[in-house]
Amino acid sequence: MTMSICRRSLSRSHCSRVSADKSDSEKHVPVLLQAVLDGLRIRTNGIYIDGTFGRGGHSSAILQSLGPEGRLLAIDRDPQAIAEASETLIGDPRFELIRGEIAELKSIAVERHLLGQVDGLLLDLGVSSPQLDEADRGFSFQTDGPLDMRMDPTSGQGAAEWLATVDEKDLKKVLFGYGEEKFAGRIAAAIVSARQQKPIRRTVELASIVAGVVPQRGRRKHPATKTFQAIRIRVNDELRQLDAALDSSLDVLTKGGRLCVISFHSLEDRPVKRFMRNASKVPEQYRGMPDIPREFLPPMKLVGKAVSATEEEIAANARSRSAHLRVAERI
Repeated sequence: MTMSICRRSLSRSHCSRVSADKSDSEKHVPVLLQAVLDGLRIRTNGIYIDGTFGRGGHSSAILQSLGPEGRLLAIDRDPQAIAEASETLIGDPRFELIRGEIAELKSIAVERHLLGQVDGLLLDLGVSSPQLDEADRGFSFQTDGPLDMRMDPTSGQGAAEWLATVDEKDLKKVLFGYGEEKFAGRIAAAIVSARQQKPIRRTVELASIVAGVVPQRGRRKHPATKTFQAIRIRVNDELRQLDAALDSSLDVLTKGGRLCVISFHSLEDRPVKRFMRNASKVPEQYRGMPDIPREFLPPMKLVGKAVSATEEEIAANARSRSAHLRVAERI
């Protein structure tokens, strides 16, 4: 069951001030911000959902575009993201921050009587920069930390626990399927061999195991990049979460409401592209017919092509280099 964590009534001791008290270099830079605002086509009195709050960059900009009658709900499963939400956001009566998962999007809307009422939904997929930067979260191979990788550290099984028991065949399948790692078999065998000597509990331990069996020549990225991605996706059930949120968008959005999704790699982008394409097409058996039954009319239409970051944005925010924004509209 979801619960609202931060509203205007929340004690301010539970939420720390962010951008107002940070230097420009420390501020979180939201990816593709202007493209998102353009894609959402914000109405001043509209209702919007930021399904991936993170550090609130997109939410802050959306809220600034709303009038007194506008409303913004934000969702995140990371308790640290909730705790660090700015006082400016929390104190705004138009804003509600919910600790929950994007897979729960429909139930969140049902609880608030918002089915078919939402004018815009944003999903900014993947891991956030603050999660990557915090060594204790275990997302990055760049720094030493406990091998966790959970977006919600209070729930589920962390990466170290999962690696301690996963079958070699299943591990290979995850590395290949979620990381598109061509050396998946070699890496899986090395991990299983290493854990027989001692448990793999630190990020640098896992990165070292992978680096020891993956050829280095010609690589621009760290050899453990795809392995960490695959394990993170598995631990957080990210692709199932995404599919559930995309399906729910059809029930949540009002006519003319916009779905905006930012993805950072092909495993995220492919299901988004497929969903939007399928939702915007008439079923094959009715194509070309003059009178299509109402229930078979496409529920969405595509809005433009995928948007990527400009060179200026990439220079200001390196994370935006691989970002792609897709937009569809409920009809």
